[in-house]
Amino acid sequence: EIVAIARERHIPVQEVDRARLDAIADHHQGMLAFASAYQYHTVEEMLALAAERGEAPFLVLLDGVTDPHNLGAIIRTAECAGAHGVIVQERRAVGLTPAAVKASAGAVEHIMVARVVNLVATLATLKAQNIWTYAADMAGEDYAGVDFAGGVAVVVGAEGEGVSRLVLESCDKRVSLPVRGKLDSLNASVAAGILLYAVLRSR
Repeated sequence: EIVAIARERHIPVQEVDRARLDAIADHHQGMLAFASAYQYHTVEEMLALAAERGEAPFLVLLDGVTDPHNLGAIIRTAECAGAHGVIVQERRAVGLTPAAVKASAGAVEHIMVARVVNLVATLATLKAQNIWTYAADMAGEDYAGVDFAGGVAVVVGAEGEGVSRLVLESCDKRVSLPVRGKLDSLNASVAAGILLYAVLRSR
């Protein structure tokens, strides 16, 4: 079926032996696809997409997330929740590596991802567009009581470190996820998923 779709779309298909596939990739399930490198988008393009759809902007910002599997999972959830884009840092953070793309389960083909130098400056730009910025923080207000209506940007930090101080101070509000067990925090992608669906419920 995949081969038929590829040929229908005039995508070249080449059959090779398994040894050749093994030499190229460890986990290929009998098939590989070669694609050009991902072209990052801009925050302006994300805002334009929201305007084109007649929707209030809904963005996700990641502060210091270095695990490609977390990044991919968050991108997947953001796409499912209807976000207009995911914003990551250029430095001290993971980009769209093959592992991140795989973890996104194809979501990177359907949602914009931008890389920025300075999250604080990006937050200032979003706030100037009347977008409310919310940082995930253990000391914040319980997310369940927050109304996420209107333009929203959700900031999630790395596991263990959380959102950095300067970024926290740049956000309009801090929101928390209550924890009742022995551990004091959730996996970054799980925390992001809960918050993104809280936003979706408010829209």
